[in-house]
Amino acid sequence: MQHSSTYASRHLLNRRGFLDNTATGLSSIALSMMLAEQGLLKADDAKSNTVGGKSPIRPNIDASRPFASRQSHFPAAAKRVVVIFCSGACSHVDTFDYKPELIARHGQPLPGADKLITFQGEQGNVTQSPWKFQPRGESGKMISDLVPHLGSLADDICFIHSLKGKTNTHGPGENYMSTGFTLDGYPSIGAWTTFALGTENDNLPSYVAIPDPRGTPQNSVNNWGPGFLPAAYQGTDFNTSLPIRNLARPESIAEASDKKTRDFLKRLNDRHLERFPGDTELAARISSYELAAKMQLSIPEVRDLSTESASTLALYGADDAQNTLKAAYAKNCILARRLLEQGVRFVQLFNGAYQTGGEGVSNWDGHKVLKDQYSVHGPVLDQPTAALITDLKQRGLLKDTLVVWCTEFGRMPTFQKGASGRDHNPEGFTCWMAGAGVKAPFTYGATDEFGYKAVENVCNVHDFHATILHLLGLDHERLTFYYNGLERRLTDVEGVVVKDVLV
Repeated sequence: MQHSSTYASRHLLNRRGFLDNTATGLSSIALSMMLAEQGLLKADDAKSNTVGGKSPIRPNIDASRPFASRQSHFPAAAKRVVVIFCSGACSHVDTFDYKPELIARHGQPLPGADKLITFQGEQGNVTQSPWKFQPRGESGKMISDLVPHLGSLADDICFIHSLKGKTNTHGPGENYMSTGFTLDGYPSIGAWTTFALGTENDNLPSYVAIPDPRGTPQNSVNNWGPGFLPAAYQGTDFNTSLPIRNLARPESIAEASDKKTRDFLKRLNDRHLERFPGDTELAARISSYELAAKMQLSIPEVRDLSTESASTLALYGADDAQNTLKAAYAKNCILARRLLEQGVRFVQLFNGAYQTGGEGVSNWDGHKVLKDQYSVHGPVLDQPTAALITDLKQRGLLKDTLVVWCTEFGRMPTFQKGASGRDHNPEGFTCWMAGAGVKAPFTYGATDEFGYKAVENVCNVHDFHATILHLLGLDHERLTFYYNGLERRLTDVEGVVVKDVLV
């Protein structure tokens, strides 16, 4: 019996096999040439083109100054962004999406949805909101009495009522809204923004996440993580009651000694860089240490609200002794404004945290007794968030600051069978924007007559993200990062800028 390797070598030298392989090879070469001539063949360098055929625009990042301000792809309407994220899925039909049919058919079955099963089980009947809706502002926009302060700003807001999600589960839903993907491990929109644009300040992080006073959201750091982008672009998380960990100088070390030690370390690092000018990792570490040293002074200062006037504290509700949770969230809103004033590029402000103390206690996940649960959450959100927009406007910052309000998905127009709360609903919900580059007052898209499904100008989260990036002067199709053999982007292979909402 012939050895297999001997047989294989003889087969390759066989005249018939040689001619057959030659013919196949020549036809492949010809096909490649024709595809290349028509521009249909991807370049040899996998890093040179995106999936859509557009070449990436990669930020030119100096390793010694990774947060330095960088040019946008085209003129931007917004210089900075603050995202207010209501964890737990805030109900659109009880806040901003007015549905008279819920009143007209209160207590009746939802048409076409007999024995509908959603996240937690079978649904009951159509249920009107426990709160009345009133016409607000000159536009007459109908907004719930649950959020009257935000309602008073109706003329400053661009509402998108036709958002549609991909999941009815909180963790993946938070991921989807913050990163564009339901799975863990992808960069947040704040990380993408600061990777592309850097920051306009030298003493503070370029990206700050402000957790709710009650704690972090369900997926915690995933909401402000860098994913596969360089770790420098992860959001720094702190709030007015939670300082940055390991930032303060130990009491056993004198300030003068600490400064001398930092100066000595800087001299050593500078000498090393002179010997090895191409060592980008060392340059990045030096930059990180220097920023940390600056933050020892800048962070306590920006967190110190004692310089705020009594009228400002009252505007936000930060002086509310009766509602300490509201006062704590209000202080976080003031912190957000102070960070934006100092040139922080991206601020993520959370209202609601991972569930502690029972369902619906710490966030907007109102399954059981929605009236009681939202009566707590509404006042906490309403006045401080409205004051943030008002304060930005009074200080002239709103014209180049984009304010985004969002949540991971909506709620059902029905109450759950056997309960008096609403189940998860990713089929249609509301988010809104205010400030730089968006029309106001303006309403875009719509859910059906019950608020169940998005039916008019349906907008997915990729479209929402594409629009935010566009307002920052970034082309969402060309802002990519080559990772694991693919050109990755915030909007995956989807996303269309919602131009109708732009000024």
